[in-house]
Amino acid sequence: MSEKSKLLYTPEQRIKRDKTIWTLVQGVLAPLQFLVFLVSITLVIRFLMTGKDYEIANYSILLKTFVLLLIMVTGCIWEKVVFDKYLFAQAFFWEDVFSMLVIFLHLSYVYCLFTDAVSPDSLMILALCAYGAYFINAAQFLWKLRVARKEYEALQKKSTHQSPEIFNQGYAS
Repeated sequence: MSEKSKLLYTPEQRIKRDKTIWTLVQGVLAPLQFLVFLVSITLVIRFLMTGKDYEIANYSILLKTFVLLLIMVTGCIWEKVVFDKYLFAQAFFWEDVFSMLVIFLHLSYVYCLFTDAVSPDSLMILALCAYGAYFINAAQFLWKLRVARKEYEALQKKSTHQSPEIFNQGYAS
């Protein structure tokens, strides 16, 4: 396998990533979603421990679900711009697969909430399962950001010993 094929981004993809507004959108929505997650998980655990504020916990989960769906749609657009594929681009294939589980669990919660399919405690346990899956998925994406940063640093070091042409091909940030 060539070094270029092992990279998370080709030079062309890195240029697209750096130029698109959707990278900024993802960069804003991801921490927002994590903040909503932190507040919501606190409210869910509080309900499970005290039985108080069931409605507020539900609203927070619905908000978290909305932000999740928003980041998924904008992420699909970002993936299309950068990789020319709406979902399951090779570089983010497993993250996208796991995202489907995260969405399924969140939407299962919404279905159960609106159909009264389960008890309030069971509904909150389902929300915690969705949040656990979300946390794992967020860690997957953070790992990919780290990989991309390490690749960039390695290419920078390599370019100090060789021609800096690679940076003229889109690797410079």
